[in-house]
Amino acid sequence: MSNYVTPEGLEKLKIQLTEIKEQLKEVAVKIKEAKDLGDLSENAEYHEAKNHQAFLYGKEQETEEKIRNAEIISKCGSDIIAVGCNVQIKDGGDVEKYEIVGSDESDPLEGRISIDSPIGSALVGHKKGDKVKISTPGGIIEYTIISIN
Repeated sequence: MSNYVTPEGLEKLKIQLTEIKEQLKEVAVKIKEAKDLGDLSENAEYHEAKNHQAFLYGKEQETEEKIRNAEIISKCGSDIIAVGCNVQIKDGGDVEKYEIVGSDESDPLEGRISIDSPIGSALVGHKKGDKVKISTPGGIIEYTIISIN
């Protein structure tokens, strides 16, 4: 499965992976120190460190998979909405602006919506002037696509 990311998003994932690997080194030291204290059956620090290590291993695998499956988003290059496009849509009187991005980089408050979101997935494949009906939690809304770039 593809993981759509901008070049900046891919760099953030790589930095995140580096940070996770550093945290794993720190947890390994804590586990060793906890083992040195003796009886592990009643050693809360040891069990907490082991749980944190397991969590970090999971995050490491997840992040490595996202990097491995990264598909770099280029800027919008056509008249048809795709990942990487900035769109303006109108529902009645209100105009909204969105950038269609991958799920890792979505931030609706900043106008970045995921291709997997109801609005993002409904817009993909349409062109300027199209009317698109989108099912939202508040009901069906019809948008008109004003611009794509």
